[in-house]
Amino acid sequence: MENKTLYTIIIHSENIAGVLNQITAVFTRRQINIESLNVSASSISGVHKYTITCLTTRDVVEKVVKQIEKKLDVIQAHFFTDKDIFQREVAMYKVSTPEFQNNPEASKIVRRYSAHIVELNPVFSIIEKVGMSDEITFLYEDLKKQNCVLQFVRSGRIAVSTSCFERVNEYLAHREEKYRKEL
Repeated sequence: MENKTLYTIIIHSENIAGVLNQITAVFTRRQINIESLNVSASSISGVHKYTITCLTTRDVVEKVVKQIEKKLDVIQAHFFTDKDIFQREVAMYKVSTPEFQNNPEASKIVRRYSAHIVELNPVFSIIEKVGMSDEITFLYEDLKKQNCVLQFVRSGRIAVSTSCFERVNEYLAHREEKYRKEL
């Protein structure tokens, strides 16, 4: 059996209600767990970008991407390994201010991970970390050992390809040129 790899799938679609449901249904039918999901507006007006991570085989991810691209409102879908993309996550750690201030090691941990305190009040403080998934997890574990964490939340992965161009831009330009020639 082929080893599973963490793949990042980047999908561009029209900004229409129900597209996310259609996309996640492809994963559900194949019984693939989505590890992270991030949806946002893209740099193209009216187009949304979905960044989905899943742990699967190359053969399966190729089939999933092909199925997703068949959806009516999907413009384009591609899959990547970590070496093909630049990716980050954002995390926030809500810590008890008294516990945090009374423990010098907690401040050292925050500095060691290049995290930032973005809110400070007498009751709680908010620490923000932008980075790789493992760094975010390790910071959480280290702060938890200091008994000061009240809440923890992290975003899904955001990613851009390492190529010099956005594939969807090239595709849309080609589609527009083809449309003009047909007129």
